[in-house]
Amino acid sequence: MIDYELIDSGDGRRLERFGRYIINRPDPEALWSKNLSLEKWQSADANYVRTHNDKGHWIIKKDFPQKWYVKHDGLTLTLKLSPFKHVGLFPEQEFEWNLIKKLTIEHKQKLKLQPNILNLFAYTGVASLTALAAGAKITHVDASRPAITWFKENQEASGLLDKPARVIIDDCLKFTAREAKRQVKYDGVIMDPPVYGHGPNGEHWSFSKDFPKLLDNTVDILSDNPAFVIINAYAVSTSPTTIANMLREKLSKFGGTVTHGELTLNESSTNRTLSTGIYSIWTSS
Repeated sequence: MIDYELIDSGDGRRLERFGRYIINRPDPEALWSKNLSLEKWQSADANYVRTHNDKGHWIIKKDFPQKWYVKHDGLTLTLKLSPFKHVGLFPEQEFEWNLIKKLTIEHKQKLKLQPNILNLFAYTGVASLTALAAGAKITHVDASRPAITWFKENQEASGLLDKPARVIIDDCLKFTAREAKRQVKYDGVIMDPPVYGHGPNGEHWSFSKDFPKLLDNTVDILSDNPAFVIINAYAVSTSPTTIANMLREKLSKFGGTVTHGELTLNESSTNRTLSTGIYSIWTSS
């Protein structure tokens, strides 16, 4: 298991432990009251705050590092305090990383071929690293140069630089359209499309407008015997049921099974569950 703990949440914030450090940051879904004392919350090593005249910044304790590391299933993951309240890791996706490992190994054994996996909006790339470590070839695509650099740090820290990873800075919609024209095929596709975003050349991304197109492109680049399609989304108005219905329709020719639901974290101080996003997963089994 990953070295992470959701300690408490409430009043629009969450208190978390990543490795040895305690982080206090906003979360608009935590509309209930905090469970733990103010003293406990104020003891955090890093606190993300917003004021009326700035977009948000971190207040950190003395000697807080520029980067630190956590372990997950043999991987070493680099964490940092980003300007946008993130630290480079979404622990609610851990069950998906375990699934990616399992399905990648099974697919490799079944077809006697190295699975070819595509990760879109791939960010710091824990899913990519998981597939690499399980024996896949990875194409890791993100429009953000800092995110790509962060992934390469994680790849090096995890000792996976010698593994077959194609790392690309590109607009995901344009990239998949080109891959379809080139008739490149993938055995698995992972994506974390945002609500809104920008490509490296000023392209505009809108989930409601562009996600259906991306899903069409995804179908066009799947191999004849694909293993999985995993979709996560954060802060979108679309429900997991909607995405699941789209997956069932688009991937009907492959058969398989679709599951969907909320991405969640369980508090260690109470029995509450914090919703962080949604997912829909198609698997061939």
